[in-house]
Parts: sequence; C-alpha cells; structure tokens
Amino acid sequence: MESMPAGSKQSLMFSYKMAQLTKALWKSVEKDWQMWVKPFDLNINEHQILLISYQLEGASISDIAKFGVMHVSTAFNFSKKLEERGLLRFSKKTTDKRNTYIELTEKGSELLLQTFEEYEKDTFGIYEGAMPIKQLYGKFPDFSELITIVRHLYGEDFMEIFDASLSNFDDEFLEKDGNLVSKYHAEKE
Repeated sequence: MESMPAGSKQSLMFSYKMAQLTKALWKSVEKDWQMWVKPFDLNINEHQILLISYQLEGASISDIAKFGVMHVSTAFNFSKKLEERGLLRFSKKTTDKRNTYIELTEKGSELLLQTFEEYEKDTFGIYEGAMPIKQLYGKFPDFSELITIVRHLYGEDFMEIFDASLSNFDDEFLEKDGNLVSKYHAEKE
C-alpha cells in the first residue's frame, strides 16, 4: 500500500507542532544543562565538545560539528578556548593535513568525568517531566519515532555515534549511592 503524500496544510501543522514542542523541550534542557556545567566554567557547546572528544577519541573538528549539531566555526572556536585551558590538544595527521583533530588531555578527561560525577538528576526539569510516563508505563519514553526522524535528517553515521555514545556511557559509569562514578575513578580507589 502506497502512502499518500502530505498536503500543505498537514505539512505545516506537523512542522509547527514539531517546532513548538522541540523548542519548549530544548528551552528546559538548555537551562538545566547550563546550570549543570556552569560550576565547571563551561558552557553547553564546550561541554558537548569535551563529551564528543571523549567518545570519538581523536575526532576532527568536522566530526565535532556534525555530531554536536553546530557550525564548524562554532566547533573550532569553542575547541580553541578549551585548548587554551589545557583541556584539549589540537593535531594534524601526517596522512590528512586538511583536517584538524582534537583529543582530550588528561585534565580535560578529568573535568568531563567530574561533571558526570556531580550530576544531580533532580535538577533536570526534563527528567521530572518524564517521571509520570515512567510511573505509568514502568519506563522512560524510547523516542523511536523521533530517532527515525533524526536518522533521516542526519544519516546513519550520526545515529551510530549516538548509539555508541550511549553504550559507552553505560559501560563506563556506575551508580553508587545514587551518584554516578566513572569506572576509571572507581578503579583508582
């Protein structure tokens, strides 16, 4: 059975609904994320760059921009600030002089891990907003429809990095007394 293409009115209504809902969600996430990373003298873009660098281990600025959903100049400028603070290191590969690559320094890795270890779930409105769903269905939303839309917009490689980052995070952190602890720090103790 062939699906009927959407008409202009249906397309507009869908786009408007998606715009309003995602903007409202983002506003809540943005406020909470800023409050979370502010004590570490980071902004959202810098925190995301540290996280992507941690996940991709030697990412190019283009990779950071793509997976951070930011302009290349934004990725470069914020990465430069992180480098000046000793949190990132820039390099060029001998086989690829056109791209700039970044990697976390030990100091950058420590700071990123500290942000996760000091995360407090009760300070995120989006988490609290999803609790009625969890209480009703016993789980948080799985976002399958939204993931399908993002997959079509950004491609399979974007989703592969997204899935890998979630898997890595799950593998690299433990919950101890209601707080996150990196396995790296747990092994040091």
